[in-house]
Amino acid sequence: MGKFYITTAIDYVNAKPHLGHAYEKICSDVLARWHRLLGDDTFLLTGTDENAQKNVQAAKEAKKSVKDFVDENSEKFKLLCKKLNISNDDFIRTIEERHIKVAQAIFKKVFDKGDIYKGEYSGFYCQGCEAFITEKELVDGKCPEHEKAPTILKEETYFFKMSNYEKELLEWLETPGSIWPEGRRIEILNRVKSEELKDLSVSRHNLEWGIPLPNDPTHKIYVWFDALINYVSGVDYPDGEKYKKYWPADVHMIGKGINWFHTVIWPTMLLAADIPLPKTVIVHGYVNISGKKMSKSTGTAIDPIELIETYGTDALRYFLLREITFGQDGDFSDETIISRNNNELANELGNLLSRTLSIAEKKLNSEVNKGPLEINIDITKAKEHMEKFELTQALSEIYRFIQTGNKYISEKEPWNQEGEDLNNTIYNALELLRCLSILLYPFIPNSCEKIAEQLGTKIISLNDCKIGLEKKYKINKGDILFKKIE
Repeated sequence: MGKFYITTAIDYVNAKPHLGHAYEKICSDVLARWHRLLGDDTFLLTGTDENAQKNVQAAKEAKKSVKDFVDENSEKFKLLCKKLNISNDDFIRTIEERHIKVAQAIFKKVFDKGDIYKGEYSGFYCQGCEAFITEKELVDGKCPEHEKAPTILKEETYFFKMSNYEKELLEWLETPGSIWPEGRRIEILNRVKSEELKDLSVSRHNLEWGIPLPNDPTHKIYVWFDALINYVSGVDYPDGEKYKKYWPADVHMIGKGINWFHTVIWPTMLLAADIPLPKTVIVHGYVNISGKKMSKSTGTAIDPIELIETYGTDALRYFLLREITFGQDGDFSDETIISRNNNELANELGNLLSRTLSIAEKKLNSEVNKGPLEINIDITKAKEHMEKFELTQALSEIYRFIQTGNKYISEKEPWNQEGEDLNNTIYNALELLRCLSILLYPFIPNSCEKIAEQLGTKIISLNDCKIGLEKKYKINKGDILFKKIE
């Protein structure tokens, strides 16, 4: 038994959640639930980033106080976690006192070390990124991530000597597995090698909203320097038991648009503060519509809560994990989510459960005894895929077991069997369903709990994914698990 600490990026609360937020939380939840099944002491952290200036601007447009605005929108992200059945162990807000204290303490530690100094900055500033960007990064004069022209800012600021830690950063970046997938690691490594690391502006002057610098209250801590610290403040750095138990993080889960912040800025901050570096930063792709990134500004962002109300939580989770190859971009469409639900969940998994339990109920009085083993499943490949963060491939491997079960039932024709032969066939099918309830639990947890409830079994450990462990079944057939969407 080991430990597994996984974090999502914390989300800006300048608007309600979109499908991209949901996707990241679902993928993180799959890994967290999988590691709990492995027996690892697991901690999943998510939360909201509330000190950004874009939140201030959004609050003004909504004609609300900033505090009221961020309180209201943070609740929407908490609701999203609940609706998605995310098993997060904590939800951190960067306006909480526990976070503010740690952010100021780390800033002071780096300042006292001589790695932060006062100066003046002039450059292109993207409000969407909450970051200065170089002229070379612009595409047609616009930020490539937000497709808007940046403003030119010139102001007094404090700088972090990020350049002092280039050697140690390169050592981490050159370590296979520090960033996943490999292409994202090579991308950042090559960029750091080709561009000399510049010192980073880590404060903004004369702002009303944000965390004051411990050494100069006329400045607020730059939002990215503040926000990234949530990963340690959320586990009670520096003296808390959770910090001692869980740090360093095993996985930071982020979208590709914030790769630089998490794999260059964050590691150098940690190095300066003498904090161990995370083991892996996973960079997932975007959920697109017809190949184009969703955007709140163009009105193409999709509300995940509306999708849950339309299709159900597990149908949405299954679609995103099955349809979008993890680590790459993928497309959302209503037609595809309906197809995945109807063909794979309803026709395959739901039908396997329904006809197995129906026959057991009608012909065996809902009681099935252990018989000779006629089915075998080997979960080695699924486990290997999960160890390599290949969530989509792991789910595909598990799906093959569903197909195995349906093929077995079709070949055995239990509706034509009686007595011991019938009992043996249904026993093997029930054992396969029990194993499926465990294997699929990280992906579609609510449905798997319903399967286990109908079987009268428990979802505890991956070690239980072996045919032949249950000695007897007393089943309790329930409602149809997956309803077809017309």
